[in-house]
Amino acid sequence: MQNDTPSMTTHVPLEVSPVERLPACGHFDDPLVSLSFLNNQGVYYLQKADFKKSIGSFQHALQLLGQRFDPVRIAALGCQDDSCSDPACDSKTCDCGVSRDSYIYQRREYDEGMHHFGEPIQMDMETLSSISSNDEAAIVVFYNIGQLCLLRHKDEEATECFARALYLARSCTRDSPVSPVAILHNIGYIQYRNIELEKALSTFRDALQAFRPTSHKLDYAATLNCLGVLYFHLPKADTNSAMENYSNALSIRRQFYGNEHKDVGTTLNNIGRVHYIKGEYDLALVHYLEALRIRRSLLGKNHLDVAATLYNAGQTFHQKGDLSKALKYYKEFMRITVPKLGQNHRDVAIMLKCMAQIYHEQREYEKALTLYGEALSVGRAALGMHAEVASTLNKMGNLFYERGDFDAALEKYQEGLSVERAVLHSLHPNITVTLTNIGQIHKQRGEYSAALKLYKEALDIQVKSLGETHPSVAVTLSNMGLIHYQNKSYSKSLDIYQEALRIRRDAFGEDHLDVASSLNSIGLVLFKLGLHQMAMQSFLESLRIRRSLLGDAHRDVAIILYNIATIHLERGDEEEAMKCYKETLRVERAALGPDHSDVVLTLQYTAQVHRQRGELEEALDCYNEVLRIQRKNSTESADAAIARTLNNIANVYLQQGSAKQVVSTMSEATRIMKQTGENPDELRLTGFHKYGFAVLFPENAAAA
Repeated sequence: MQNDTPSMTTHVPLEVSPVERLPACGHFDDPLVSLSFLNNQGVYYLQKADFKKSIGSFQHALQLLGQRFDPVRIAALGCQDDSCSDPACDSKTCDCGVSRDSYIYQRREYDEGMHHFGEPIQMDMETLSSISSNDEAAIVVFYNIGQLCLLRHKDEEATECFARALYLARSCTRDSPVSPVAILHNIGYIQYRNIELEKALSTFRDALQAFRPTSHKLDYAATLNCLGVLYFHLPKADTNSAMENYSNALSIRRQFYGNEHKDVGTTLNNIGRVHYIKGEYDLALVHYLEALRIRRSLLGKNHLDVAATLYNAGQTFHQKGDLSKALKYYKEFMRITVPKLGQNHRDVAIMLKCMAQIYHEQREYEKALTLYGEALSVGRAALGMHAEVASTLNKMGNLFYERGDFDAALEKYQEGLSVERAVLHSLHPNITVTLTNIGQIHKQRGEYSAALKLYKEALDIQVKSLGETHPSVAVTLSNMGLIHYQNKSYSKSLDIYQEALRIRRDAFGEDHLDVASSLNSIGLVLFKLGLHQMAMQSFLESLRIRRSLLGDAHRDVAIILYNIATIHLERGDEEEAMKCYKETLRVERAALGPDHSDVVLTLQYTAQVHRQRGELEEALDCYNEVLRIQRKNSTESADAAIARTLNNIANVYLQQGSAKQVVSTMSEATRIMKQTGENPDELRLTGFHKYGFAVLFPENAAAA
């Protein structure tokens, strides 16, 4: 370990001005000494953030070397105004984007290990001994100006400086005073933070190829880590390549550092993110918690890298459904970041939204709304019109939708859509989600034309951006098919559902739950068209798929059984209908519990069949079980549903000729109806309720 070649760019920060270390003035006759003085003076002022003096020193060094750099541009580097108004952002465009679920990365507060060669180079004795020409000396100066440009958010100028340094370094007949690997790292880092990921990937691959057998192995590990980060952040993450590079980097770093080093913690944290994106949450937590331990031990409990890992671990607990632990980690993240970054920071807004989501999932709607409101306020202050603001608005819309407050939900969705259209590409998938959510509200209100218009707009975006055969197109077609079904336009509905089925079969094959869903929808339409045999075939194929994929104790299996029973009833085959209803009850009770509303519905139709067959005691048993569940689940002392069940029971007593029970039961039903404010004349002692189908309607709006 001690024999390992030191990195070319390693240096100890200056503690005193280089002027205090200069030789006597007579020695300045040596141009190399003058050059080293100017370079080191520039480095000193750069480390002191005195950019005007720093660039002045570097400019004089270039003049001494006979190198030119645009004087207007170089003078601008010394100005005190940054090109980026957000000090938290490393990108000159301030549009860092959202990188999967780890939004807080790709900015300089949190370390992914991407800027390994981030220090300027002094011309010490070792460096001077490797310089034999003006061009070789210029490599160092251009490299240092590039570092200054990076700090000033002048990425174009930084790239130019590093490119000139790279050209000169590759032209050297012997080892360059600055490694081409270090220069390539900085060029790749600029490309990365400007979200030019493919370019950055190519640059870091070049850096890997530039290593020699004598190169510093820790620098090699840093390059592997950077490649892993880039594979992870690609629009379609290459998780296998990311993991391979991270694992190799971790192995080298542990070999040299042991377990207790910040770079080991960084790599562990990065590996955790790969496991997270693959849905391997337990493995992700193993790496996150070890990274957290190392970072707390070495950096202290209040470091922003500690906060980053807290965020990641909390997010993983959130995905696992351990909401209390997730909330604990989120709150710790806030404790660290708010004092360091300020209340009005984008990451504070993101965390407030994450915390709100936990309360939202726990149905603590008031707490959730308060935090969503804070997230929205902070997000607007930190970001203005931004996709993150739109996301918060959409989540607020979802909450109002779940509460049945469609007016408030519509307002938030429309606000979110306005932001998305202002800041996102016109074909961005988030816009289709919001259009679908708004369409869902219009559908719930029975405003079918308005809903269809929104679904068609969403469909147009999906077809243009994804192609006509993408599974997301099938989802929107299914929404449109349901609208036509509810509007009794059965032929249109059938055409649309069949197109959705074709797309899903082509995309997924025969045995897929989405295929089963389309078959169920087609069966419903065929029944309405009077094509009972074809409907039965569609339902049976859907049942086969769902049983094979979900087992015999799943709600979706029960729904198909229920629909099959309905066809049997329509055909007059009460025996087969009864078998299906009993099987439906078995599945529902196993999947949902004995007191679920689906159980109530199936019991009601089972009782109806018993009545039609004259099996009155069995009918009474079913209705009494319905009554028990309704009374248990009802929060109101007077419930119209209970009154209607009593009405059904009275009808059975009427068929039995039990006049006393008819009178007492109907009296109670009438009393309850009056208490609810509904018309008691609705209750009748004749006829049966018409049976119907089980149709799965979305319970929640889609999340943006």
